[in-house]
Amino acid sequence: MKKNTLDAVLRSTWNSVSKMYNREALKFDSTMATGFALLNIDSEGTPSTALGPKLGMESTSLSRLLKSMEEKKLIIRKPNPNDGRSVLIFLTQFGKEKRDYSRSVVLNFNNHIESQLDNKQVMHFLQVAECIKKESKKFENYIIN
Repeated sequence: MKKNTLDAVLRSTWNSVSKMYNREALKFDSTMATGFALLNIDSEGTPSTALGPKLGMESTSLSRLLKSMEEKKLIIRKPNPNDGRSVLIFLTQFGKEKRDYSRSVVLNFNNHIESQLDNKQVMHFLQVAECIKKESKKFENYIIN
């Protein structure tokens, strides 16, 4: 019997979750990436430079996403009063409505998954995920050096 690698299980699981979120977002002419961006924009504004790392996106992909969100009137950009070289991203009223919907989808899915597991399983999952994240960063540095 062939044994699955941890990264293969992570990848296939995330692909399944991603497809589910994208199918839901498609009902509203949106994407999962847009929904996650909406969830990560603070009410006091978020620097675009801080958004990329939060979403795990490269700057070119983030630029395209923000342009699309601006065209859909989900966000507005304003100069950062504390740093004239950067801009802050704010949600429009329409963006706030879409963020609230995105939040409800994510929370409903999380609640559903947690209802299928006991507290110990959830705790172990979070510990394993944190370990994988931490060790992948260490391993990345090992591979580069």
